[in-house]
Amino acid sequence: MKRYVLSIFLISGVIFFSHAQSGRKYTISGYINDLQTTESLVGATVYCHQTQTGATTNQYGFYSITLPVDETSLQYSFVGYAPVTVNFRLRRDTVINTNLTGTLQLEEVTVTADRAASIQGQTQMSVIRLPVAQIKSLPAFLGEADMLKTLQLMPGVQSGGEGRNGMYVRGGGPDQNLFLLDGVPIYNVSHLFGFFSVFNADAINNVELFKGGFPARYGGRVSSVVDITMKEGNTQQFHGEGSVGIISTKLTLEGPVWKNRASFIISGRRSLADLFVLPVVSLSNPDYQINYYFYDVSMKINHRFSVRDRIFLSVYTGDDVYGQNDTEKYKDDFLKQDYRYRSDLKWGNTTSAFRWNHVFGAKLFSNTSLTYSRYRYLSTKAFQSELLYINLPDTVIKNYQSLEYLSKVRDFGGRIAFDFHPTPDHYIRFGGSTVLHDYTPGASSTQQDSAKVHSGAVKLRGVEYGVYVEDDITITNRLKMNIGLHWSDFKVDDIYYHSLQPRVSARYLLTDRLTVKAAYSRMTQYVHLLTNSNVGLQMDLWVPSTSILRPLTSNQAALGLAHNFRNKYEISLEGYYKTMDGVIEFREGTSYLDPVESWQEKVVQGKGRSYGVEFFVQKQSGNFTGWVGYTLSWADRKFDQINNGNRFYYKYDRRHDLNLALIKRFNAKFEVSATWVFGSGQRTTVPVCLYRMVNPMEFAQIPPIGKSSYFIADDEYVDYNTRNDYRLSVYHRLDLSASLIKTKKWGERRWVFSLYNAYCRRNPFYIDIRTVVRFTETDSFKKYEFVQHNLFPIIPSIIYQFKF
Repeated sequence: MKRYVLSIFLISGVIFFSHAQSGRKYTISGYINDLQTTESLVGATVYCHQTQTGATTNQYGFYSITLPVDETSLQYSFVGYAPVTVNFRLRRDTVINTNLTGTLQLEEVTVTADRAASIQGQTQMSVIRLPVAQIKSLPAFLGEADMLKTLQLMPGVQSGGEGRNGMYVRGGGPDQNLFLLDGVPIYNVSHLFGFFSVFNADAINNVELFKGGFPARYGGRVSSVVDITMKEGNTQQFHGEGSVGIISTKLTLEGPVWKNRASFIISGRRSLADLFVLPVVSLSNPDYQINYYFYDVSMKINHRFSVRDRIFLSVYTGDDVYGQNDTEKYKDDFLKQDYRYRSDLKWGNTTSAFRWNHVFGAKLFSNTSLTYSRYRYLSTKAFQSELLYINLPDTVIKNYQSLEYLSKVRDFGGRIAFDFHPTPDHYIRFGGSTVLHDYTPGASSTQQDSAKVHSGAVKLRGVEYGVYVEDDITITNRLKMNIGLHWSDFKVDDIYYHSLQPRVSARYLLTDRLTVKAAYSRMTQYVHLLTNSNVGLQMDLWVPSTSILRPLTSNQAALGLAHNFRNKYEISLEGYYKTMDGVIEFREGTSYLDPVESWQEKVVQGKGRSYGVEFFVQKQSGNFTGWVGYTLSWADRKFDQINNGNRFYYKYDRRHDLNLALIKRFNAKFEVSATWVFGSGQRTTVPVCLYRMVNPMEFAQIPPIGKSSYFIADDEYVDYNTRNDYRLSVYHRLDLSASLIKTKKWGERRWVFSLYNAYCRRNPFYIDIRTVVRFTETDSFKKYEFVQHNLFPIIPSIIYQFKF
């Protein structure tokens, strides 16, 4: 009897203990890295097959997932990498750091997307993650791989014109895009007057583009966020890569400072035109010389003090330098004259960031950062003359005049951010930031001989604060939401602006592979960009919101479907509607070159609206990858002081936009790629009437057709009707690329041959009015014609790349 009771007691105890254990949960956390480079894999997934739950890594490769005590099978995966499965019994909080191997180094490996990693499983919509390998594989303008030009191939993203790097996202302007390089804002993203971006693809680890449904952790712009993470450097071995092309030469070096604990990476790029091309051009006219070059340098050091602490120091600096010299000389028997003209332009960015990662436990991760960013535009023009009378050798008349223009913005910032995983159903992010802005909207100085006079806008200082909280909530197996709130405050000249910005995204699984998504976000922007939109040298003026110029706000709602087809193709269909309040335009009749003291008086603010539908199909794994994107959209503006107060189409309103990108890797030695773009023509404003006046009194009798008008001659008057009422002809272009790859003892070399505009399409760049004078036997008359100007014909290029 006692044995029977004891057996029942033991069995009951075992059952109770087993039940108690089955109800307990533990947390698995760690980092996911690339096996060869040791780079953190941002957005890699961890998926548990038993519970059908998953987690993704943050920007530093850290993940956390909480599971019940049981036999556990975890699959670690990332696009372009072979998945790894780990089987074990979960009995305590566990740290598992995993390294994944890129599939390009493996044979007969097929990567398939699991439910956690696929597009239908993600709460976020209107987001694009761009693999750096795709950036480098696609055809490039003059052989220079460019992140921004690849982003322009995405639905909802448009370029500012032929070859330009301006980015116009869902009807927004270029100043409405927040570019973050390791968490630091970049104000000017272009080299070579807008034809190349400042981001060196060799130094980039990860790129994410948010077009809508913005997470609460982002703020400061209203149209898009481009979050770029630099490489960290290899902690195992010393490596390098570089290239020599038509435009520039690049070199990247990385390796361990302290093996397995500290590493570095330094990447530099410089253009070559001033060393080889421009000197040859100058030989034809020694009195006229032109010089131009750009460079950028990216550096990063990181050190892991312990399994819980890691620090990063990253620096970027880059400049464009343009110079022009013109000399005129004259001499006769009495006089010797010497005139010299010089014009210089210099613009560029400098950024730095110090970050500290700390893991408080398996569920809480923090990142603390101190940042600095500076953008500067400096223009100098000088004239010097010297007159010498031959008969009076001691009499020399000298004259010197100069004009200098400086525009600058500097940011000093601090930020702390937390990632908290309390349960498998919640992923909470929260934090705060503060930024001190120093604006120099435009300072001028003129010099006449030795006398120098300073003028220009007064320097402004603004302070911006922000706090946020967001929670990625799993409500049911089919319903998941991301709910967040972002609050910001901006102070300038004793003026305070506040903004409360709700953000919400949701997805509902209709089937295991088909989901419906919805999102709403409100955004506020406290900085504005005044820029010359005409063809010519770039000139940007960043200004803050003031008592006259209020902040820019936007509200955007989106609804869409996402489907994963055969674990190979991701398909999405999204519709969006966005309103903006506080967009700026120059007043009609106002010149960009007006005195900078009155910049607040030169602009007006109004409303903007954009809406459309985006279709996107992509394949990111296998030997054949690429995507097709199509956008149908509308964008307009409304100002009380412009176009008689009536709505008019935005300059970059493009009805149809189709992009095709394909990459085919035949084997380890040969790869080809192609892109084809097709889009409705850009909008512009053209005259509708020409009046010729016989006497000055006729001008007062002319009935105005539109509000915009100007004189093209003393007796002629041109009148415009609706702004941006004319659309240029359609734009389309085919680019091709082929790569020959060979493995050497020292590493790898690659020859890349590219064709830009392969069938030599004469795409419109801009139009103007040409005057044609005709003569007859008794009279002459003038005729005016619209002339379309083109920029680039077919352009071949070749680039040599190497890795060691």
